[in-house]
Amino acid sequence: MHENKIALVILADLATWQKLNVTAFLASSMAIAFPDIHGAALVSASGTAYLPFMKQPVLVYAAETQEQLQRAFNRAKERELQIGIYTKELFVTKNEEQNLIEIAKQNDDNLNLAGILIYGESKKVDKAVEKLKLHP
Repeated sequence: MHENKIALVILADLATWQKLNVTAFLASSMAIAFPDIHGAALVSASGTAYLPFMKQPVLVYAAETQEQLQRAFNRAKERELQIGIYTKELFVTKNEEQNLIEIAKQNDDNLNLAGILIYGESKKVDKAVEKLKLHP
């Protein structure tokens, strides 16, 4: 059993490409922020080294409503967990500079969330995502 947990919470009503985009960007934020979670390179019998995975499993939950997503976000903040965010405005940006500008426009209470990543102590993460179901 892992001491820490990684959970993604994605709005269920997004288009499939949007869900995948949010998942990819949020997972990348985890890998960048916490290099100690990187595993070893995957090496084939041919000796080819492939990029490593994160050592911990990533659980993906569906938020059926904006309120469910906001609840998980608030509960994660209350528990002082690490949080990654992806807002709906980021679907139209083209680069990091535009991403930073879009996020800087909103207060934490007004973020138009499409998905979040939560990382930290397993029990606290479980409490943050309580009542959410795993994404189908």
